[in-house]
Amino acid sequence: MIIVTGGSSGLGKAITQDLRSTGEKVITLSRRKNIDEKDHFSCDITNYKSLKEIYLEFHKRNYKLKALINCAGIASMNLAITTPASTTEKIIRTNLIGTIFANQIFSPLLIKNKVGRIINFSTIAVHIGLKGESVYVASKAGVEGFSRVFAKELAPFNITVNCIAPGPIRTNLIRGISDKQINNIVKNQIIKKEMSSSAIVEITKILLRDESQFITGEVINVGGV
Repeated sequence: MIIVTGGSSGLGKAITQDLRSTGEKVITLSRRKNIDEKDHFSCDITNYKSLKEIYLEFHKRNYKLKALINCAGIASMNLAITTPASTTEKIIRTNLIGTIFANQIFSPLLIKNKVGRIINFSTIAVHIGLKGESVYVASKAGVEGFSRVFAKELAPFNITVNCIAPGPIRTNLIRGISDKQINNIVKNQIIKKEMSSSAIVEITKILLRDESQFITGEVINVGGV
């Protein structure tokens, strides 16, 4: 079984659909409640109790987890001094705290099997230092730092922890960003092309393979910086 947070839309949905097409059992977690799907659980990843209840349900069903993929996230294009306090808190809670909670709560299912993969999502904007995305970048930089340390903590159990940091992908996450802003990001990449969901799906699948057992604590900047 593979868990994908934010798996009901955007990049998470693309990853979920592709993995399911290969025969993987994928369970998605998201805030959406109107999804008629037996393998979807509605929850708030920023709510520790909400996630813990789902973990206890999985534990009761004796699910064997092979991977956790954290795609849930939000963004807001604002200069630091004009970002409302509520927006700052929401971004940090969703992107950083939500990712930490998911790692903390579901990793025991991987530890139980003494093998597994965790893939957390960051952004190439962290390494570019993207103007107008200070809070978003701060939240994702936190994800990268957490992942590096967590990789060391889980290494004795044959569990790898890595981050994928894509350039801009045309999903709802960046729907408020203009073409000019997207082009400015792409100009800072080594490969000056926009990302596609399919490309990120393939990189995700590489990290899930048995052959990737020695790749851990890494941040893969897709597009290059």
